[in-house]
Amino acid sequence: MIKGLDASAEPRRYWRGHDEEGGIWLFETVEEAGEQWAVKQIEIDPRRQVHKYWWRHLDDAHGFLTDQAVELWEFGMTEISGEAFAQVWNTVSCACGAAPEDKVQRPEPAGP
Repeated sequence: MIKGLDASAEPRRYWRGHDEEGGIWLFETVEEAGEQWAVKQIEIDPRRQVHKYWWRHLDDAHGFLTDQAVELWEFGMTEISGEAFAQVWNTVSCACGAAPEDKVQRPEPAGP
């Protein structure tokens, strides 16, 4: 399901949140059946180690790509720009050593 959503032409939305331990969470989501599903996820833990998940890297010893619709009220989620998400995704490496195979395309700026 995640690979199909990621490959789809459906619009993306981007989110930033934080947890009680000081971690930061970033998501790229696609709407399916009225819910937001993560197709890419970045966790920056309290020690500032980065963990990245997508359909080519669903899990590792640290964690996994959420397998539930993203609960937007969790982690104090706020919407961010696609450009901000792409900048982080494309410039940081996963602490697990997974290759950064997928680059996020920077969305075109909205017209007037």
